[in-house]
Amino acid sequence: MRRLTRAVRGLVTALAALLAVTALSATAHATTEPRAPKDFVALSTVDPTIIQEIRYFTPHNFVGERIDGYEQPICILTRPAAEALHRAQVQLLRKGYTLKVYDCYRPQRAVNRFVSWAEDLDDQAMKGEFYPNVDKTRLFADGYIAEKSGHSRGSTMDLTIVKLPARPTRPYHPGEPLVPCYAPKNDRFPDNSVDMGTGFDCFDTLAHTLDPRIQGEQRANRLLLKNTMEGLGFVNLAEEWWHYTYKPEPYPDTYFDFPVSWRSLVDAD
Repeated sequence: MRRLTRAVRGLVTALAALLAVTALSATAHATTEPRAPKDFVALSTVDPTIIQEIRYFTPHNFVGERIDGYEQPICILTRPAAEALHRAQVQLLRKGYTLKVYDCYRPQRAVNRFVSWAEDLDDQAMKGEFYPNVDKTRLFADGYIAEKSGHSRGSTMDLTIVKLPARPTRPYHPGEPLVPCYAPKNDRFPDNSVDMGTGFDCFDTLAHTLDPRIQGEQRANRLLLKNTMEGLGFVNLAEEWWHYTYKPEPYPDTYFDFPVSWRSLVDAD
């Protein structure tokens, strides 16, 4: 009986040690996730009126699934960029419009996911909407995908303008028929934004901000966004009407990898 008791005690001790190691490992993993510097903020704490439709938290993007690192659908930016975006919002509200952001800070792990997707030439599930005229072998050469993104520095955002009062945009349903991102507004996937000539993340030269084929109301809408943003220190990426970076950047040479989540922010604790 004594031997059995000792054996049971030994087994209990071993199990307790195993549980302790497991718990310690889990705690260590949770605490090693990188955090944002203290001057990164959630946009909603600076301006709660700006609409947020964080596409990479959803499957409605060129990959077709939620992207690595997007744990919550929130816009995170450096404070100077967020405050400048607030000033742009104030100007647009006076004209009957609101800003809507599609993407803000983007972790490096998300960029890595884009790269791995671009290298998988067999995965073309979302081609019909986002890159119908582009051969996937050209994504790197044509500049649509890169190993680094200015978004990871925290002062770049993708955004558009919505006419007030803003109507909700219906959710994307995986597997639904895809329509080219450059199709007429009433034909392509619905978006409550003004007509910019193409949808967001359209891999096509028609998405170039000043493409001469974009005229009339569509061009006026692009120029309203461009003039508003550039007047407040933002710089547009000429190949993407939605892409703006606030200058000067606090972290011009640093590419962060903390998750898009409230817990990544210092003030969240």
